[in-house]
Amino acid sequence: MSAPDTVALVKEYRENGFAVVERLFDPSEVAELNTAITEILNVGDIASVAEVEPGDNGMARRIWSPTKQHAAFERAAASPKLLDHVEALIGHDILFHYSKLHLKAPQVGSVVDWHQDFAYYPHTNTDLVTALVYLDDTTTENSALQAVPGSHLRGLADHYVDGFFRGKVVGADAPGDEQAVPIEAPAGSVVFIHPLLLHYSSPNRSDRYRRAFLPAYRAADAYPIHFGAHAGHNEAGVKLLRGNVSDTARVEGGTWRLPLAERPFGSLFQLQEGGDKSSTGATTGYATLEEAK
Repeated sequence: MSAPDTVALVKEYRENGFAVVERLFDPSEVAELNTAITEILNVGDIASVAEVEPGDNGMARRIWSPTKQHAAFERAAASPKLLDHVEALIGHDILFHYSKLHLKAPQVGSVVDWHQDFAYYPHTNTDLVTALVYLDDTTTENSALQAVPGSHLRGLADHYVDGFFRGKVVGADAPGDEQAVPIEAPAGSVVFIHPLLLHYSSPNRSDRYRRAFLPAYRAADAYPIHFGAHAGHNEAGVKLLRGNVSDTARVEGGTWRLPLAERPFGSLFQLQEGGDKSSTGATTGYATLEEAK
């Protein structure tokens, strides 16, 4: 199979902070992944494999590390046609970083507040990319991802609330509705997300699911600069998918505020929703990276 023409993809990604490839995965591949979701959730205790929506509905909202729970997701994350596009964006030496799966059930689907992925996982450079794979036809009605084009060029926004990392941008710093652009696409499409892109998704108020598989990648010379309880837990699963490992960290100039939360947290949802105010002894902090010489 010949390599895809990624010139337009790269241009869109560099300018907007996201790029869409429609129907990269065909209907049979999408069906296989949706069947895998059903198989993962076919357990006596859903909470053992997934995070459950608040309230009494008992519906799963997020499957933990789907690439570890089903071979279909492991294969999809390493798909050559997906990695060809990732390579165009971050280079030939590609590390698998982590994976998650958001389910967004009909009439439920928890909100994801405005945030940038890099706030959770600061690295020595910003050559990280998340591939959001829509597993359902996705429109604004069933909670399409929304983003602010070009926001990745503004640096890292403040994700702190009341002195602690809350994983969301609030108040005057949060984008207005007029800035949000819905990213609608059919099932099998992939949205490539820059780590500094401001994005969010609303609750799902439709009668349709909006399932999305999110494998994340980073360049081999992008090294984490924070190993807190949340930021460091993925490192055990990091693996080389293409190219070579790097013994050199490529460092971009910048100042990144570290994700120091008030308490341990299990997911973006749980962190953004808050919780008890018991302190874990964390204090605010910054990491300053000077331009590599």
